Amino acid sequence: MSEAAEIAQWIGHLADPDPAERSAAAKRLRVEAYSLCLPAIQEWIRDAEFRGLVRQVPVEGRSEPSAEWTPIVVGIAVRPENFERIRVANGSPKLADVPPDQDAMEFELRFGEHSDFDILTTRAPRGEGAIARYLQKFGEGIQQIEINVTDVDRATEILRARFKLTPIYPATRVGADGTRVNFLLVPAADGRKVLIEIVEPAAKS
Repeated sequence: MSEAAEIAQWIGHLADPDPAERSAAAKRLRVEAYSLCLPAIQEWIRDAEFRGLVRQVPVEGRSEPSAEWTPIVVGIAVRPENFERIRVANGSPKLADVPPDQDAMEFELRFGEHSDFDILTTRAPRGEGAIARYLQKFGEGIQQIEINVTDVDRATEILRARFKLTPIYPATRVGADGTRVNFLLVPAADGRKVLIEIVEPAAKS
């Protein structure tokens, strides 16, 4: 079985009636996500200023991100019919409020203390939106890795100036639930590339 087929199989298990099967699939997907993004994140997190911008998620006594461990959210792209199956199997989490000009629907999943996922699908399967194009080209899979920061503008500027990366958008844009976001396509394991979303959560009212 190919790696892509294995990933698709694990994604399918996120809709399994057995919570243990769903949790095991989530663990496998998280390991795969880290293997994709670790080459890039290892370099970024060694920069003290960037490391200080990453939102801390205390786990197992860790007080701040390190080169080996950084809190991430795994963005999984699925077809619309599987989007609803996964959502129902996991208690129908609230749908995110996605800006109407963006071709996406999404909800969050959590497995254990820190296994966070965004499950994403397209509103227009034959359209030209980012999720639709990903599904057309690759099928279901790990579409993006998300890193939460306290200041998306500064984090993006560090990646631009110090790591010679070009953000996909020239300026920060509004994301789901009032977040502020930008994206970078960066080198990953085995010569591949991975889409990383830099996310600043919405300010609390």
